[in-house]
Amino acid sequence: MITIRRGTERGHAQHGWLNSYHTFSFADYYDPAHMGFRHLRVINEDRVQPGAGFPSHSHRDMEIISYVLEGALEHRDSLGNGSVIRPGDVQRMSAGTGITHSEYNHSKSDVVHFLQIWILPARAGLAPGYEQQHFPAAERQGRLRMVAAPDGRDGTVTVHQDMTLFAALLRSADRVVHELQPGRHAWLQVARGAVSLNAIALTAGDGAAASAEARLTLGADSDCEILLFDLA
Repeated sequence: MITIRRGTERGHAQHGWLNSYHTFSFADYYDPAHMGFRHLRVINEDRVQPGAGFPSHSHRDMEIISYVLEGALEHRDSLGNGSVIRPGDVQRMSAGTGITHSEYNHSKSDVVHFLQIWILPARAGLAPGYEQQHFPAAERQGRLRMVAAPDGRDGTVTVHQDMTLFAALLRSADRVVHELQPGRHAWLQVARGAVSLNAIALTAGDGAAASAEARLTLGADSDCEILLFDLA
């Protein structure tokens, strides 16, 4: 069974410095029909104006992944980490017992466009942690490149949940297949472009939940960028 979550139906917040779309309930957007999927709790598509950002704030017991589509995102946290996240980078922050961080647009002239993803951890009370890896476009072109996994295999960032995240850059007419093992579920998020999932047409901002599907066939209808979550 595949259930579609259209990008046009997402929650929306426009704060001037921030333009944000919420796939699932978040902040002032409450939608009891869309509280998450499996362990996936938040997918926010954010565009932050030059020089603006999120001042220091705290999180607990959440795995947070940032994936930049355009521009550069500057990160600082209470563990002493400071970095700039650019396209191709995947950042994982484990909030655990508590962490404070800030996120700002690193540029004074260009908007930063990114996805922030929250995943419920396998257990509460983990030690806070941070990790960032770069995945060149060549590694994601025309294939599903694993970028996050529970055991950090194949150079991925380590996420503390039974979930694997893949990223792909597909050109028009490219086709990739993902096999779902029995009892597994998937969420597809279309970041850019257009793609068909088992012949269902999706465009940028759309998401799709898949359960009891053994095979997911993804065909690019235009150049596109996608994220695929394989979930328990």
